[in-house]
Amino acid sequence: MRDVRVGVIGATGYTGSELVRLLLQHSSTSIELVTSQSHVGRRFSDVHPQFVGLFDEELQSLEDVEHTDLDVVFLALPHGASMDFVASFGTERFRIVDLSGDFRLPSAELYRKWYRKTHRAPGRIDEAVFGLPELFRNDLRKARLVANPGCYPTSAILALAPLLKQDLIDIEGIVVDSKSGVTGAGVKPSSTTHFPDVFGNFSAYGLLKHRHTPEIESALELYCAAPVQLLFTPHLLPVDRGILTTAYAHLRRPKINGSDLRDAYDSVYRKEHFVRVLDRPPSVKAVRGSNFCDLHVVHDPRTGRVIAISAIDNLVKGAAGQAIQNMNIMFGLLEHSGLGQAPLSP
Repeated sequence: MRDVRVGVIGATGYTGSELVRLLLQHSSTSIELVTSQSHVGRRFSDVHPQFVGLFDEELQSLEDVEHTDLDVVFLALPHGASMDFVASFGTERFRIVDLSGDFRLPSAELYRKWYRKTHRAPGRIDEAVFGLPELFRNDLRKARLVANPGCYPTSAILALAPLLKQDLIDIEGIVVDSKSGVTGAGVKPSSTTHFPDVFGNFSAYGLLKHRHTPEIESALELYCAAPVQLLFTPHLLPVDRGILTTAYAHLRRPKINGSDLRDAYDSVYRKEHFVRVLDRPPSVKAVRGSNFCDLHVVHDPRTGRVIAISAIDNLVKGAAGQAIQNMNIMFGLLEHSGLGQAPLSP
């Protein structure tokens, strides 16, 4: 079987460079095209010097997609740009894994409400499969368009899914408290990600209106076949990589114990390669650079609540690694191909 021919569209951001890093270690892929509208003609390693001697290919224009034979395209583009690409190229020539938010929500109306822009490829929304392999693997096998989940939603959904699937918690009153490293904001600097503002600081943002809220709710509703309402608050950590999410919910069954909770998580994740259910709270350094999601769940009998904690690397399981995991499923490859890196700690 020949290698899967890959194009990375928008290769000079954090997610694009992470895709290249992981794909270079994948034994069944060949990177045929890397694009960047702002760095056309430069070498990839000129923009990302860590790749000198490893990947020195020239960055090409988006228009070069027309002249390149590809099996799959990863869209590492801003929200709004991906829908234009899909509208222009369709999904018939090659499969697409979109890492933006353009196809994560179930309707154009919901997209307009939360992203404050009109969806320009509404006819493709129903075609998109939400790319969380642990929950929607069967749908991914034949997908032509995959909506790769956001980093925050990945951490929150994996933390809450077993509790909701087993009907252990109330579907209302769920609180998701997440903290992320600054790479989650993208490569372009802003006042909130400027080093003097981030270093030694810790802040919340996007209160009550963060666009990942409906993504988390709709994915959990799809998986659990029940309406879900939650309050999501993101925070910015003074670190480069990693997300730690703590989710709180009211238990529906008063006599539940820790063994029952562990059984619920094992029933969903026992055979999963990239989800590790731990006996202690996870940390971001224990997953850094890897495609793992570490989980821990505990019951508080005093308040009748359950606490579920997850940790991921926002650029790997929260973005590029999960995208490659989705590609592996789509092309019938071993799901962990190219993703065998052990976490980097310290």
